[in-house]
Amino acid sequence: MKILVTGGAGFIGTAVIRYIINNTHDEIINVDKLTYAGNLESLGSVENNPRYIFSKTDICDKEKLLELFNTYRPGAVMHLAAESHVDRSIDGPADFMKTNIVGTFTLLEATRCYWSKLSDEKKLSFRFHHVSTDEVYGDLEGTDELFTEETSYEPSSPYSASKASSDHLVRAWNRTYGLPVIVTNCSNNYGPYHFPEKLIPHIILNALSAKPLPVYGDGSQIRDWLYVEDHARALYQVISQGKVGETYNIGGHNEKKNIEVVKTLCAILDELRPIADNPAFSTSPSPVTHYNELIAFVTDRPGHDARYAIDASKIERELGWVPIESFETGIRKTVEWYLNNESWWQRVLDGSYAGERLGTLHQKNIKS
Repeated sequence: MKILVTGGAGFIGTAVIRYIINNTHDEIINVDKLTYAGNLESLGSVENNPRYIFSKTDICDKEKLLELFNTYRPGAVMHLAAESHVDRSIDGPADFMKTNIVGTFTLLEATRCYWSKLSDEKKLSFRFHHVSTDEVYGDLEGTDELFTEETSYEPSSPYSASKASSDHLVRAWNRTYGLPVIVTNCSNNYGPYHFPEKLIPHIILNALSAKPLPVYGDGSQIRDWLYVEDHARALYQVISQGKVGETYNIGGHNEKKNIEVVKTLCAILDELRPIADNPAFSTSPSPVTHYNELIAFVTDRPGHDARYAIDASKIERELGWVPIESFETGIRKTVEWYLNNESWWQRVLDGSYAGERLGTLHQKNIKS
């Protein structure tokens, strides 16, 4: 299979590409605009593979997309390109509307134009896989229920509203034009190569730098945590075996309060990188003995959903996928990766990973 992957320089996209190149014989066309969160260094292990091609392309550029389709003739699309950080969507929603809604529309139209000219056999085998989020379902506060594929949409943030819009567009292109689509909605991802503005890497790197560990509100918000390499495996299983027109929820079966996650990270760091061995604390004005002493509760995010939780029984029942990593094994692997790959995250923090492409723009997106 030859797969065109949008957003392939992002956190989940790079995990998907590494998985496919390392575990299959498929070919990848990586299409990414390279915004601040796009990092090709996360693909260093596969960038020279003859089955991998990169194109710096904006999914809002229909003509360039058509050129890529006609040049490489993919048999499938995995659409991961999206603006995805809730805080940034609150501060400036315009980019989210453009990329997540207009970009998805443009990609759908370019795909439809290409797909409509395929032979009947290739039309039948073609797949458009849209990768979305559980945040489109809204808030499960006050209930023990789980998000299922039939849960009504009630997005709370500009980000989740834009993703809900893109989900609706994808399903409409299936219903109206017959485009063979599949949709997946996943829970919170974590793991290696995660951009430092997100909770888990942000806490790890702040702790290593002797900085405060900010926690929204009282930290009681609950999320279902999914190790990114488990997610990558699930996404490939869906595009390989999933049924056209279906939706599959992908979750890690790991509901944790944010404060639990932060305290777990602190405990692992206490073990693997004790404060006494961390030079960042040698000049700290307020010496501490354990990382959890750095926890600082901050004003909660506007419209913050209290709980997300995924029922992933459908993908297990129909496609045989289950997560390999428990939260305990996955979070330890994540901390160990950041401890062993300082050069990667230091280049993100200082902006050198982006070079002249972004200048100092990344600094606005990594809050200390």
